[in-house]
Amino acid sequence: MFEYFTGPKYVWNLGVCATLNNGGLIDEVDRACRPAREAADVDSGSRLFMQSWKAVADQVADQARASEAAGHLRTAGQQWYRSGLYVCQAERMLSNSDPTRRAFYQQALDAFEKVFEIADPATSRVEIPFEGTTLPAYFSNASKAGEPVPCVIMWNGLDSTKEHMYTSGWAQEMGERGVSVLMIDNPGSGEALRFGDLKSRIESEQWATAQIDWLESRPDVDSDRIGLVGWSLGGYYVPRAAAFEKRIRFIAVWGANHNWGEVQKKRLQREGENPVPHYWEHVLWVWGFDDVEKFISYAEGVNLDGVVERITVPFLIAHGANDRQISVEYAHRSYDQAINSPKRELRIFSIEEGAAEHVGLDHMPHINAYVADWVEDTLAELDSGAVRAR
Repeated sequence: MFEYFTGPKYVWNLGVCATLNNGGLIDEVDRACRPAREAADVDSGSRLFMQSWKAVADQVADQARASEAAGHLRTAGQQWYRSGLYVCQAERMLSNSDPTRRAFYQQALDAFEKVFEIADPATSRVEIPFEGTTLPAYFSNASKAGEPVPCVIMWNGLDSTKEHMYTSGWAQEMGERGVSVLMIDNPGSGEALRFGDLKSRIESEQWATAQIDWLESRPDVDSDRIGLVGWSLGGYYVPRAAAFEKRIRFIAVWGANHNWGEVQKKRLQREGENPVPHYWEHVLWVWGFDDVEKFISYAEGVNLDGVVERITVPFLIAHGANDRQISVEYAHRSYDQAINSPKRELRIFSIEEGAAEHVGLDHMPHINAYVADWVEDTLAELDSGAVRAR
């Protein structure tokens, strides 16, 4: 993995790789990173990191406004995209107690609204009804004339947001294949957490049911071809949902997360890398706990033992051989237990080829293309009857 920073700064290095893979420019990323190079660690340096990235994001946003005013909308769209990308990568590094965090996140939301307005009309912001409130989402519509097309729901993990999913480019890949994508902030993530105070839970199938209900109400979605994909902690949420919500026709994960509760016990012993600074503060915020010991007890239920066997649809597990957050052993565990999937596949990405780090962030286009191709092939097999759900 490309490591811009030296010392105990894995979190920042992973963010730099993700940014460069997702459309960031090396000059802008370098200028955003330089002020934080001398920080002792990611916890103490997180605000400095945010400020330096915000300075570049603000500069690019000013350029976007100037381009827009001059009528150069293609350039403006590219600049708004990069500004939003830089904000969403830096915002996730902040402590939840930072009073500027929510306003900074809003800056990313505003930037992507401009992207949709002037550069990507196929994508729009939508709200999914859920338990008396709504879940914010982006819907990338591949239907050209209102005809029903397949759709994939895309879920994030512990610390990512729908903006990270959008900037990954995966929805655009699926759009080129005639498949719509619903990128959503579930409870415990993104806007649902920051502005709605919705906390995560073990029973992810409850979110899936609400989202499929919404998709089935749309005439431009083929309700018989709705799939579900996710990364990182989505490697738990997605298989869990598919085990109980039987309208899901196929699933794929970037990063297995078979027993996340067990991983948390290991983190207490300082095993493995943390995905964000201020780790335990972030975890308690996501799950709605104020005590680590109580949370660890609850988190024992965040595992897929006895669950994966209930999956009766095609199932792809993509995992990096050098994932320093979630051991590759969990990928094998999910695969070995998915005995009732009519098409199960385990794809381990090696260090030599890239995409070997957590969810393939070191070479995201590589793993993205593999998952997109698998979805395309699986849809064709479902249509032909070559693969059937059990």
